[in-house]
Amino acid sequence: MDFGVSMFHTDYSMPVVALARALEERGFESLWAPEHSHIPVPPKTPFPGGGDIPKPYYDALDPFVVLSAAAAATKQLKLGTGVCLVVQRDPIQTAKLVASIDQVSGGRFLFGVGGGWNRQEIEDHGTAFTTRFQVMRERIEAMKAIWTEAKPEYHGEFVDFGTLMTWPKPVQKPHPPVIVGGAFPHAARRAVRYGDGWVPIAGRASDINDYLPKFKQMLAEAGRPPEAVPVTLFGAGEDADLLTRYRDMGVARVVVGLPPEPADKTLPALDRCAQLIRRVNG
Repeated sequence: MDFGVSMFHTDYSMPVVALARALEERGFESLWAPEHSHIPVPPKTPFPGGGDIPKPYYDALDPFVVLSAAAAATKQLKLGTGVCLVVQRDPIQTAKLVASIDQVSGGRFLFGVGGGWNRQEIEDHGTAFTTRFQVMRERIEAMKAIWTEAKPEYHGEFVDFGTLMTWPKPVQKPHPPVIVGGAFPHAARRAVRYGDGWVPIAGRASDINDYLPKFKQMLAEAGRPPEAVPVTLFGAGEDADLLTRYRDMGVARVVVGLPPEPADKTLPALDRCAQLIRRVNG
């Protein structure tokens, strides 16, 4: 089982270049960067975790900038958006961003995507909250066409463009994995339909023991093998026995969330997690 780390990268967290190098030195597989373009004030959308929206949500750096810097500083570390809010981004420009970072990193990019939860934030970008998941599907379908075809075109209800030419194409073929974030069952269905992976969050909504067998059944009914849509579990914690159980259940990757703190607090946390990797994977 692979291990990754997610952090809200800010101007007060451990600098991403140093963090990425520290992760690679300690045997982590991946670094993940979340995305919020802004948080409207006063916030009217309830925070999914309860209480006030945490400060790092207001402060997050752009994930593509952060991950490009990490790519230049490492050789093997995979780099993921966790998650990119594609409903807030133009699909043609985002397709070029994804292909560009996949080129810069030598094929190490993981395209985690989501529809978002903050209604005001989403609607500030001109996307209706109620149709955001249809928008997300069409934008991802359109980006796949851009990545894989010499002269793509796409005609949908929300995304519509004629024949175009754009390079570069991604290093990974047919394209970087599209890893769909969100809870069971709705996000799981989206992952089965057009994803190359699924990202639920540990401890939210229901227990993995309840939904992982159902997810595998959904894949089987769709004619997709489990290895075609591997599960990445965010927020898995630091319990070695529990992580071992996740591994044995078929979870492909766990991602530990760390607070946006400086190096003197982050590095000891990485050392603890590195010990977990050795205990779980041997």
